[in-house]
Amino acid sequence: MSEREVHDGQELKALTHPLRVRMLAVLREDGPATATELARRFATDTGATSYHLRKLAQYGFVEEVAVDGHPRARHWQAVHKTTTWKNTEVGATGEGRAAADWMRRQQAGILQSDVEAFEQLQDSLPPEWIDAAGVGDLLVKLTAESLNELWDRFYSDLDELKARDAGNEAARRVSIVVGGFPRPAAS
Repeated sequence: MSEREVHDGQELKALTHPLRVRMLAVLREDGPATATELARRFATDTGATSYHLRKLAQYGFVEEVAVDGHPRARHWQAVHKTTTWKNTEVGATGEGRAAADWMRRQQAGILQSDVEAFEQLQDSLPPEWIDAAGVGDLLVKLTAESLNELWDRFYSDLDELKARDAGNEAARRVSIVVGGFPRPAAS
C-alpha cells in the first residue's frame, strides 16, 4: 500500500468526519471489512457506515474488494497506507485550511488517547515496553529546509525499522505521532 498525497481542500475535507477518519484508520490497520462489521465496531447503523464508505470511495481513499468465502458481501479496503498533504496547497482555500486544522487536532487527540491507554496498561506491560514508550518535547532552532530534511530522515528510518521487525514475533503495533511547528519569535 502506498502513500496518498492530497492536493486540494475538497479531497482532505472528505476525511473530516469523525466516523470516516476512524473507519479509514481501521481499514488501514485491520484490513478489509463490510459496512455491517464497521457499524458493529463503532456502535452505529449500517446506513451511516455505508454512506461514509461511499464518500471515502468517491475521493479514492477506499475501494471495494472481493474476499474469498463472501461472494455477496461488499468488503471495503483502504487504498493507501497514509495520507499526506502540503499545508500551503490545501490551505489555499478556507475550506482546505479548516480541513488541515481539523486533521492536525485529530492527530493530537490520538496522541492523548494513546498516552491515557498506556497509563492504564503499563502495569500489565513487560518492562522493556514501559521503558521504550514515551513522549519527547524538544525546542530546537531549524530552518524550514532542515525541518523538511528531518521529516524525510524520520520516515526513511521508520520504514527501515518496520521492514526489519516485520517478521519478529516480539513486534507490536506502536502508535507514533510526530509534530514540528514553528513557534512565534521571542520578543
